[in-house]
Amino acid sequence: MDLKLTPVAMPTSIRPLSAGRAAGGAAVNAAEGGFAGALQGALRSVSSAQMESSRLQREVQMENPQVSLEETMVAIQKAQIGFQATLHVRNRMVQAYTDIMNMQV
Repeated sequence: MDLKLTPVAMPTSIRPLSAGRAAGGAAVNAAEGGFAGALQGALRSVSSAQMESSRLQREVQMENPQVSLEETMVAIQKAQIGFQATLHVRNRMVQAYTDIMNMQV
């Protein structure tokens, strides 16, 4: 069974930064970098979403009229969902590692 994660199939919160390019080009980059490259791209995406939400929070607190509260709340929710997805992936990877280490050879 061959499972390929393309930017179209991935949740928007963990898509790699190359999602602006054509889907075929992003899939080629993920295939070249393998799992580690895809994971790094997803982590960068989650990190940038968190930084963006923090920036928007600061702007709202400073009463910047160009930043709306709705936009800020959406950015916060996107960052939170991305972080939760990353946490679930990490927990699954740790569980898989533990299962492999407990196998008898």
